[in-house]
This record gives sequence, C-alpha cells and structure tokens, in this order.
Amino acid sequence: MDLRATHHLTLAQQLGVQHPIIQAPMVGVSTPALAAAVSNAGALGSIGLGACNAEQARAMIAQTRALTGKPFNVNLFCHRKPEPDPAVQAAWLQHMQPLFAEFEAPVPNTLREIYVSFLDDPAMLDMLLQERPAVVSFHFGLPKPAWIDALKAAGIVLLATATDAREARLIEAAGLDAIVAQGVEAGGHRGVFEPQQDEMTGTLALVRTLSQQRSIPIIAAGGIMDGQSIRAMLTLGAQGAQLGTAFILCPESSANAQYRANLQGPDAGHTRISSAISGRPARGLVNRLITDLDAGAPLNPAYPLTYDATKALQAAASAKGNHDFAVQWAGQGAPLARAMSARELVQTLVNEMN
Repeated sequence: MDLRATHHLTLAQQLGVQHPIIQAPMVGVSTPALAAAVSNAGALGSIGLGACNAEQARAMIAQTRALTGKPFNVNLFCHRKPEPDPAVQAAWLQHMQPLFAEFEAPVPNTLREIYVSFLDDPAMLDMLLQERPAVVSFHFGLPKPAWIDALKAAGIVLLATATDAREARLIEAAGLDAIVAQGVEAGGHRGVFEPQQDEMTGTLALVRTLSQQRSIPIIAAGGIMDGQSIRAMLTLGAQGAQLGTAFILCPESSANAQYRANLQGPDAGHTRISSAISGRPARGLVNRLITDLDAGAPLNPAYPLTYDATKALQAAASAKGNHDFAVQWAGQGAPLARAMSARELVQTLVNEMN
C-alpha cells in the first residue's frame, strides 16, 4: 500500500475495520476462532505465526478465513538467529538441574532452535505472497527491505512493534504503514529489537512521544483493558489500540482453565518481566517458573533456545501434576480482565470508548 496515497486515510480505513481496535497476536492463546470473532465484530483479529512453519501458517490462515470474510492480522517474529554457545547452554542447564530433579526428569543435553525467525524463512514469505492476508505485523525487529517491498507490492498493510523512539524511526524509515507502540505494561514478549537495549518506557509516555515524532499512525499497546483506556490513548495521539490480556478470558481463546482462574484471582495483579523463560524479556503472571528460573540465573542461551529448556521443564512438571511452571503471559492491566465472548468484548470496548 503506497503511503502517499493512504496518509489521509484513518488507521481504521487503512486496516479495513470499523473500530480502531486490534486483538494482539498471542502465540499459544489466540486462535483462528478468536481472530475471526474479533474481525466479525468490526475490529482487527490477529493470529500469531511465530511458532509455525509455512504450511502450518497457511493452515491457520485458511481456518481463520473459513470463519470470517473480514480483514485480520498475521504476526511474525523477526528475532536474530541465536549464536550457539556450548558453555552458556551448559551453565543454563546446570542452573535448571535441581528443578528437573524435583520432577525426576533428565535435563536436556542439547537445546534446539524451536522457532525459526521470519528473517531465515523464505518459505514463509512465499506463503504470505500467495495468501495475501490483509495485514502482516512484525515483532522483535524488521525483515530485510526487499521482503518489505514484496509484501507492500502485494497490497498488504504492514505494522511493526516499537518499544522506543529509535525502533519507531527504523519502522517508519522502512516504509511500514503503522507503529505498534508497546509500553512496558504489556503482557507477553517485549518487542525490543535488541533485548539488551530496553528503555522500559511506559505506554503513556511512548505513545505521546511517538505521536509527536512520527508521521505514520501510532497504535497504543500495553495495559489497555477497556474503552476508557483506548479513549485516553487516542487523546494522546494514537490512532488505535492493541489489546492482548483483555481477550484471554474470551471463550474463543485457547487459555486453559488454570490460566483463566489465575487471571481472575488475587494473583492477577502480580506480573513481572523475565528473560529466563524464553531468552527474551516477557511479562507474565508470577509463578515458580519466573521466581525459580530468575533466582541466581546465569546468562541465558538466548531466544528461542532458552524456551526449549523451559518447555521440557513444563512437560516434566505437568507429568507429575504440577502446574506451577506454566507460561501465563499477562500485562499489568490483568486485574481488569473480563470473561465475555470476543464479540461482546469488542462491543463493550466500543461503547465505553464512545
């Protein structure tokens, strides 16, 4: 989509939606059913493809299209491929050894790169150019310019996450259509391009700053749970808002019963950012996964190698009936989460906004 031709359009018009609300693409929680329900309600549903290969991603797009004829967003991870460091991996597995021992499970002897970055996946690019989803968004960075140009030439609206002014500048310079301004309040993975360069800026300051500095639309993300918060972000200069945690309790999400119970219990207000779960900073409900992995942690093996070890530990704990090591991403607005259908939630958000 040519920016010069679209800069006079509102964000909602560019996205092809009625309401400037985006359901965040949460890998492991968002489903084709959730994305379709949100899109059918006039907002932008999203599916996360970061854990998929090209054929799995194609199937997810097909499942979503079977449920909605409206635009939806597909999200890709653009992390740099981890440099394998045997010493770092050995130290990390040694750090985790007592936890595996607690569940009488062997420590993995190698860590696999379980999620291939979009940067290293030309098959995924080919699939996107064939399927042409209405919107594609990027997390953890940007693809190479030639890939961006190809997606734009296919008429796809492109979004990317920025956590600071530098990342936002790179996104605009790359010719993307809008910036998802992710504040430190957000649940799940921080979209930082370089994990060791995190400004930890809050949503309010980030949205206000970027709306003054950049000429493409800003989408506010992080801690936004209701229409009043969306309205506040629009007042600060955002053209839309992306909500993730707000949609976890919808019946269309794939969150399990325990995750839902914790989001509705006293622990919902207790979240923390940790890099020990996946190798990249991410905010979730505090349980033993965060407290025990963070305690005395050495340098982690980076994303997604670290995640491979965590998933092995979860499987070991789960096999013994222990669910204290589940990944339960959630933002700081988690106590405001409401259990209602996706359609009902979108309508409620719109009513509150207005």
